[in-house]
This record gives sequence, C-alpha cells and structure tokens, in this order.
Amino acid sequence: MTIQDVFNSNLARAGRALVGISTWYIADETGIERDEIRKFERGIISLPEEQEEAIKEVLIEHGALFLPDSQAGGYGVRLKHSSAKAKQIDRWEGEGGPAAEDDV
Repeated sequence: MTIQDVFNSNLARAGRALVGISTWYIADETGIERDEIRKFERGIISLPEEQEEAIKEVLIEHGALFLPDSQAGGYGVRLKHSSAKAKQIDRWEGEGGPAAEDDV
C-alpha cells in the first residue's frame, strides 16, 4: 500500500480553521509574513518547503492531524482529539491556576 504525506494550501487553511488560530498567530510563530500565509492558503503563491513545514508544525502543535493520501482513503486534516478529550485537556490546563513568579 502506497502512503504519501500531503500538505497544501487547502489543508493549511482547513487546519487553521479547525484549530481556531489566526494568520497573525502563525506569522508570529513562524516569522513568515501574514500576507504570504494568506496568499499561500488561497493558492495564489507557493512557499518554500521549510516555510510550509513551519506552518504545518504550528498547526500540529495546536491539535491538527494531517492524514496521508493512501489506498485506504484520501488525504485530509482532522482534530487530534475528540471534543470530549479537548474539553478534558482544557480543564486539566485550567486546574493549576496562574504560575507564581518563582515558577516562571
């Protein structure tokens, strides 16, 4: 069975929508100009492979899971965790309260 990783403008836009982050945030995290990210997502321009990979990594860190193209099914993007699991993670993260200055 042949499996091929796919990352393109449509997956970038869909992944960003799924995880709920802005192009401003991705630009801050990657150093890529926001306008370039927007043009890439619209399919107007191509980005160098290292910039595409940087965008993909930010999306993965925020919960996107990119599915490869294979004979078992087409490529795509989905959330890593179910909504129930995401709520549980949010609750766990909120339980600790604010960090004390000594902890930072």
